[in-house]
Parts: sequence; structure tokens; C-alpha cells
Amino acid sequence: MPYEPGTPDCHRLIHCKDHIQSVLQQLVQLQNTEHIQAQLVSVHNQLEGLHDLQRVQRRQT
Repeated sequence: MPYEPGTPDCHRLIHCKDHIQSVLQQLVQLQNTEHIQAQLVSVHNQLEGLHDLQRVQRRQT
């Protein structure tokens, strides 16, 4: 999906989230990685929260 990051920070956050998604896709194929997957999903969600804050701040300026 194409995207147009609004700021360099948004671009970095999108890049990080994309990498975590790639790692998760690989881990699904390995046994006994559920705990690691859960941690990565948590990190991804935290990055999504930061990205949401960036979008809100950008709209306010």
C-alpha cells in the first residue's frame, strides 16, 4: 500500500512498523515464538500510538 509520510518522524515510524510486520510474518512459521510475537505486537502498537500522536500534532499546527 503506498503511503505519503507527513514528516520525517512519521516516515521513520512507518518504516519501523513495516519491519516489525515483516519479522512477525517470519516468526509465525517458527514453533515456540508466540511470546516473542506478542512482545513485537505490543511494540508495534506502541509505535502506532506514537504515529497517531504525530498525526494529531501535525493537524494542530
